[in-house]
Amino acid sequence: MIAELGLAALWLAAALAGLQLVASAMALRSDAVSGELGEIAKTVRPAAVAQGLLAGFSFIMLLWLFAITDLSVKLVATNSHSMKPMIFKLSGAWGNHEGSMLLWVTVMALAGGLIAAIERRLPERTMQATLAAQGFVALGFYAFLLLSSNPFERLPTPAAEGMGLNPLLQDIGLAFHPPTLYFGYVGLSVAFSFACGALITRQVTPEFARVMRPWVLGAWVFLTLGITAGSYWAYYELGWGGWWFWDPVENASLMPWLAATALLHSVSVLAARDALRAWTIMLGVVAFSMSMLGTFLVRSGILTSVHAFAVDPERGSFILILLALYIGGSLLLFALRAGSVSEGERFSIASREGALVFNNVMLSATLAIVLLGTLYPLLTEVFDVRVSVGPPYFNPVGAIFVIPMLLVMTVGPLLRWRQDGFGRISKEIAVVGALMLVALILAALLADIAILPLLGLALAAGLAVASFLPLRGRKITRVPIATWGMVVAHFGIAVALLGMASESAFTEEKLAAVEIGGNTEVGPYNVTLDDVAPVAGPNWTAIEARLSARIDGGEAISLRPQSRHFWAPPQETTESVLATRWNGQLYAVVGDASGDGRWQLRLWWKPFVTFIWYGGLLISLGGVLAIIGRVQQDLKRRHALRRTAERRAEMAA
Repeated sequence: MIAELGLAALWLAAALAGLQLVASAMALRSDAVSGELGEIAKTVRPAAVAQGLLAGFSFIMLLWLFAITDLSVKLVATNSHSMKPMIFKLSGAWGNHEGSMLLWVTVMALAGGLIAAIERRLPERTMQATLAAQGFVALGFYAFLLLSSNPFERLPTPAAEGMGLNPLLQDIGLAFHPPTLYFGYVGLSVAFSFACGALITRQVTPEFARVMRPWVLGAWVFLTLGITAGSYWAYYELGWGGWWFWDPVENASLMPWLAATALLHSVSVLAARDALRAWTIMLGVVAFSMSMLGTFLVRSGILTSVHAFAVDPERGSFILILLALYIGGSLLLFALRAGSVSEGERFSIASREGALVFNNVMLSATLAIVLLGTLYPLLTEVFDVRVSVGPPYFNPVGAIFVIPMLLVMTVGPLLRWRQDGFGRISKEIAVVGALMLVALILAALLADIAILPLLGLALAAGLAVASFLPLRGRKITRVPIATWGMVVAHFGIAVALLGMASESAFTEEKLAAVEIGGNTEVGPYNVTLDDVAPVAGPNWTAIEARLSARIDGGEAISLRPQSRHFWAPPQETTESVLATRWNGQLYAVVGDASGDGRWQLRLWWKPFVTFIWYGGLLISLGGVLAIIGRVQQDLKRRHALRRTAERRAEMAA
């Protein structure tokens, strides 16, 4: 009965999405004819709210089915097991194709309902167009779920036991990584709907940008958190010792982030200075297009990746149709209406707007590089040619655009709006440039470092200092929260860049065969293999190596890497173990036994590698502060406008 309730709620939500689309379209048509939205427009907001509640109820039913391990439901039987810990039972609800798509639709519906319930700043006609676009997007995903990916499908006969979840997904990372990414993707769908709504009504204004900005910021924060969490999860779970592999599915989440970063800066310029109108709309379309493309790549079955969902090409074709419909339709709308979007206020190249436009171009170029590198192997396969595109392409080619972007980022926030000159900030430029040069020379003298990590270290030093320069000469307590958000986010980029460059420049790796009681060295550590013993978990058994790691004969750190065997489904996994210090991590993996009684150990010493993820958290914190600051500013502005209107009314009376 639980599955039937969930499915019924999903059908009702889909019907309400259709009602939302049709009613909004009729209201807009009626307005075009009579000049009034009419009574039908009053049904749109309640339909959006009810749709969100029904989709949320449907997803709760799916969670319930996984919690009780209802093996009469096909999705539960193929992705769960009665012996799994509860956290993995619940997270298994979205650790598969159908469940993850239901999560996507649920978050989208809840976001649409929230917009309908609380947003009153836009003209009602633009709001109706926005909700029509949101209903149109949601309806396609409902159709995909109900017609080809039903998460509540029953088995003819209940299974005796579940097949279990992929052991690589039986990790706490599954509880955080996919949901945060989906929140980000759905936030971009909301930004897309706002952009389409503004295009339809030709109301691309600063007020529209102020309404859209919190959603873009929120999507960007969640995407940043999702990518950061996914990077760390892959880093410790896969046992390869790497934090980014340029895997196609990793790129599928990076591309929307790049587009969202450009959109975030563009919408801020539009909100503050009434410029970049067409650019903002175009980036809103591109950002959502990248999230849709990522959805297609992950679920079409055309990729081989540890991250991809293995689904049949027919469902991939369904998503491809949605991709063509949404992206093609929005680009056609943009082409038809872009001429009616005025240019907005002009600005000088030497201004903060000019710096933001330059960096947006660099971000767009980087996005194109990643997109080409991701799709090129797929295109060559059509002609039976297999190629592999990895770090030798992405790193140097991407650096061509990323390095100038980071250089401009150091001085952009110091420039004034509209028009400025670099001479006014020549002292700051000289200080940052000198610091970069000193860091470059010191790093080159202290170690034999490749050119890209060397440049990364120098840029990180300069950007770390430059990120705080906007605070110079200001009373700290009076600095707006949004400005603090910018400072913290830019400093987070410097911290993450320092971690990336240090990990690439200074990592030491040791592969050794060690007998029990023997030792080996890596970095500053002397590692001893004390013992190897079998251990058992709730749904796995393992061989566990017991290691002791010391620095210069100091206190020992205990490490317990494992080689696990899961029986539902049967699979071997490597469970790495990490010892974290302020200046780096010791990363240990145990392999197989050799014939002479020795055990394979793979060890890495990774200086400052944790700064990569500390930086990601700082970037996200900066985004949160920016949301708080911008909402606070908008509330103050609305309060001031209301007070002004009240005074005028009093004077008129």
